[in-house]
Amino acid sequence: MIGACVCAVALAAMSPEPYPHAVEPIGTVRQVYDGALTPELAVNTFRNIDRLFPTRTVPRSNKPLALPIPVDADPLRDVRFKDGGKTYDLESYLELNRVTGLLVLKDGRVKLERYRLGNTERTRWMSMSVAKSITSTLIGAAVKQGAIASLADPVTKYVPVLKGSSYEGVSVRDVLMMSSGVRWNEAYTDPASDRRRLLEAQISQVPGSALKVMTSLPRAGEPGTVNNYSTGETQIAGEILRAAVRQPLADYLHERIWNRVGMEDDANWWLDSPGGVEIGGSGFSATLRDYGRFGQFLLNDGVAGGERILPEGWLREATTPKTLRGGTLLDYGYLWWTPPIDAALARGAYSAIGIYGQRLFVDPTARVVIVVWSARAKPTGSEVIDDWAFAEGVVEALQ
Repeated sequence: MIGACVCAVALAAMSPEPYPHAVEPIGTVRQVYDGALTPELAVNTFRNIDRLFPTRTVPRSNKPLALPIPVDADPLRDVRFKDGGKTYDLESYLELNRVTGLLVLKDGRVKLERYRLGNTERTRWMSMSVAKSITSTLIGAAVKQGAIASLADPVTKYVPVLKGSSYEGVSVRDVLMMSSGVRWNEAYTDPASDRRRLLEAQISQVPGSALKVMTSLPRAGEPGTVNNYSTGETQIAGEILRAAVRQPLADYLHERIWNRVGMEDDANWWLDSPGGVEIGGSGFSATLRDYGRFGQFLLNDGVAGGERILPEGWLREATTPKTLRGGTLLDYGYLWWTPPIDAALARGAYSAIGIYGQRLFVDPTARVVIVVWSARAKPTGSEVIDDWAFAEGVVEALQ
């Protein structure tokens, strides 16, 4: 286990109160990806992932929104929905899916806020692959500023070291759709998978080692023709973004979104090495309410503090199903998942999804944001109740 480092600017912005979970025993990062943590150790580890790797802090806003977030006079009390022919309620979902935190916003007001298994409003919880969608959003901000001229640009324009690799000829859009055509095996629990190779590179904490893994990969198809879920692809996205905006992702997130939206607490983001590059597809931690504020920023079409941060139309383009060259339709946007439920798809709903049950749902038509933290038994496949079904039940209950 590698000790965390925090840069000077981060130390200046840290909360004066000690973090409530700082002395809890935690597991190792290999145990996380092996699915080998005990239930108790999983909870401790997931709210302390900044102790697994060096991080860079995303300082809280200079002008946090008034707290608590406005609580609606008519809170959400009853959620009932069906999944797999069975009827469930809110308490069933929380218990069976081992949910550790839940926040529901409707029109920017809290309808439901629950903390479980020792978590509190001060807890920072891991996002895992929800970080991919944050990286995608930052790329949208860079497009708005002109730092990324076009999604059609080749990735080698921003990351020249990729010239001569399988990423030669791949566009920024291809990477955002996970359709570079570069071969990748995402199996979390397979020690020989590409995902675990990337993790081992991160564990080595050698600068550039993560990017070295990506440049070594073979090609599986032509760019834009094959979709293959790849955390490595988001490491490329992070490298593109860092080069384009000429600053670390955490700093850019603070500047363009975290500070302007009025986030209450510091967040942090894993690095590939001390003082290095953020892991574009994982390792971001924040409080429940600040994840909710991020969702509300998206619900507000990327406008914060009266300023448009994302291009007009960006979120609709980024969060709707994309089509590969050749006509194959994906249930994926630009590092955002689209719903398998027709009614939710028709409303333009979308979600960021992370292993072990991390979710950020945004429904622009229903004006609903849902944040779910979980500590499930395994990285994937251990949910009892489908999370999309639960989200649909929440939306129906709020209508």
